[in-house]
Amino acid sequence: MADEMNDNSEQPKDEGINWWGLIVRFVVATVVLMITSWLVPGFKNMGVGTSLIAAIVIAIMDFLIEKIFKLDASPFGRGIIGFIIATAIIYLTQFLVPGMSITLFAAIIAALIIGLMDLILPSRIM
Repeated sequence: MADEMNDNSEQPKDEGINWWGLIVRFVVATVVLMITSWLVPGFKNMGVGTSLIAAIVIAIMDFLIEKIFKLDASPFGRGIIGFIIATAIIYLTQFLVPGMSITLFAAIIAALIIGLMDLILPSRIM
């Protein structure tokens, strides 16, 4: 019986999509975008609806970059490379979300804030 328990514990873990991590990132990105849009003058037209759509686009872009290029797009996930990728994702989102306008400076500030929130509220469940 002890052998059966050991055999079960050695089964490989499912390497599927971490849905919980994606949901947490989506919620954090939505809240941070709304707060940052109120604080940083480089954001324009960031109401609740626009923030929700932008958070979805950011989450999808982040997911695709991680799966295709195997890069962590978290601002503090891979140092300066992760920070640059996160800033680029936030900045490029304005071209995909109607009614969103953001300056490069505001994207940098948002990447910093999202990175800090990611450190406080980790989105990857180990």
